[in-house]
Amino acid sequence: MTDRVEEIIAGCRKGDSRAQEKLYHMFANRMWVVCRRYAPDIEQARDILQEGFIVVFEKIHQYRGNGSFEGWMRRIFINMALAEYRKKRLLYCETNELQLYSRKESFEHEEDTYEFSEAELLEMIASLPPQYRLVFNLYAIEEMSHKDIAQMLGISEGTSKSNLFRAREWLKKKLAEKHAGIQKALKVKW
Repeated sequence: MTDRVEEIIAGCRKGDSRAQEKLYHMFANRMWVVCRRYAPDIEQARDILQEGFIVVFEKIHQYRGNGSFEGWMRRIFINMALAEYRKKRLLYCETNELQLYSRKESFEHEEDTYEFSEAELLEMIASLPPQYRLVFNLYAIEEMSHKDIAQMLGISEGTSKSNLFRAREWLKKKLAEKHAGIQKALKVKW
């Protein structure tokens, strides 16, 4: 951690509003990406971002310097998003364990390769049903195990695996639809 970040953290611990503003500007974009991945829409992502920074400022004295400060903040924002889902009492699909792809899976590619912007990918992830989006983000992005996800969300490991499988299938379908749209647009004669 740089001296500048340590200085800003020290200022935040003293309740210095200028230090809080600096910390916000330093990390808001990175935390926004986290919020956007977990929230179903932009409005909820904004709420999580705002509430997350309030919690960061309230609990900054608990940060002991073990691990990265950004990682500590990220955990707060993820927990805020999970708390939102718990409030809404979302249902998780209970199912038997399914055979899943490994994290290192290489998807079959067609001859044509299309790149999608970060915004497009975030939009696709945001379109996932809530229970699938949570598990997908925790597993694929945060690299948590199914055991840890199950404990965190209060579901079985089998449900975690099933929700990940279904999230991947949903995303594959969305990518295929987008790919088909691109193919169709390329075939149109101008």
